[in-house]
Amino acid sequence: MQTRRILLVSGTAAFAGGAGVLSGAALPETALARPRHHAHKAPAENPDETTGTDVPGASAPAMTPIGPVDTVARWACIMDFSSGMVLLEKAADERMPPSSLTKMMTAYVVFAMLQAGRLKLDQMLPVSERAWRMQGSKMFVPLGESIAVQELIQGMLIQSGNDACIVLAEGIAGSEEQFVALMNDTATKLGMTNSHFMNATGWPAEGHYMSARDVCTIAMHLIRDYPQYYHFFSETEFKFNKISQGNRNVLVDKGLADGLKTGHTDAGGFGLCASSQREGRRVVMALNGMASSNVRAHEGERLLAWSFANFELATIVKKGQVLEQAPVWMGEAATVPVVVAQDVSLVLPHGWQSKVRVSLDYASPVLAPVAAGQALGHLTITLPGTPGAAVPTPPVAPPTPEAGVPPVVPAPPAPPATSADRVIMVSVQAGAAVTKLGFGGRIASRLGMRHH
Repeated sequence: MQTRRILLVSGTAAFAGGAGVLSGAALPETALARPRHHAHKAPAENPDETTGTDVPGASAPAMTPIGPVDTVARWACIMDFSSGMVLLEKAADERMPPSSLTKMMTAYVVFAMLQAGRLKLDQMLPVSERAWRMQGSKMFVPLGESIAVQELIQGMLIQSGNDACIVLAEGIAGSEEQFVALMNDTATKLGMTNSHFMNATGWPAEGHYMSARDVCTIAMHLIRDYPQYYHFFSETEFKFNKISQGNRNVLVDKGLADGLKTGHTDAGGFGLCASSQREGRRVVMALNGMASSNVRAHEGERLLAWSFANFELATIVKKGQVLEQAPVWMGEAATVPVVVAQDVSLVLPHGWQSKVRVSLDYASPVLAPVAAGQALGHLTITLPGTPGAAVPTPPVAPPTPEAGVPPVVPAPPAPPATSADRVIMVSVQAGAAVTKLGFGGRIASRLGMRHH
């Protein structure tokens, strides 16, 4: 048995008829560029202020797949929601003071408790003196009274209330310190490697930090994991204790985004995390280290528009589309169709269709019996010059060879990829079942006789 590698599309052949990289129900033989191979043999926050903040390092450009883009943000990360593709990044893994962007993690822990049934929206939580005395942006909770969880969530996310965060933290975990332990544990589980929390509010503290990429990560998890609570981020106004306050996220107020959060500290400058969905695409953006709330609003609006204007959603392979007819050894059928289990779509810069390279790798021939949906190999999609790393796919275990079957031949080397390439690997599977030949058929096959 040897590994068969097939270059399905490359260069200008990538898109056909606008239907996607690989269009049609099956690929014609002429569409496959095959490398040389041997013949097949039997297998073996805090308060948001309007005063300016001097933030160093804000003048450098951000990196994008289409080249550098200027931004006044010191830290930035913009990601496509469905694919996780990075559209723009600037010091995205550098630890930064997150200010009230911290409240997104606080909200995530609260939402987890709600979904687990350990907390209810109408549950009343008491206001401690510590919560009442908390400075910075406030919901203005009254000392000694109890407040419904839903109102506390609104106060935390719409009014950016530090006092609301303390009431929630104490009500859930007994103390803010115990609640922070839940936040850090959750950050670890979500893969937020450049985040550590010292409090539930984002109040400046030594050892309290997040990265712009981690801010995008928690935002995407909030949207994906708890869609039933995401609407809290898009509410434009909330009135509590006879005090009405508007959503501090100007993009939400203008209808340009449907969430998430803003923040400000002297050390971190003015920050923003926003998400917007347009024409079937959702983008998540994290910016921080800007000089004023006005700059934050304008830069957020500009970069959000840039993210939608310069990229498009392209279907690379459709679910059930036959990529190849793989030879089958000792099967009632001579071949089995190779397919993907679901549509494979990517966000690409406009005009990048001709740069997509798609190749198929699988162990050939496939040993019968073959079950429908059985893993056969992987599809490798390479986008040159795109920030990102390879997405690993576990290797497909070769079948146990029968007596007299040659051992597996190692796979030929993959086409070279530069360090800037984005390589995505997608599992492929059998599109149909193939039964094993009966005893007589196996004998005939080994003697080189035709079975059919």
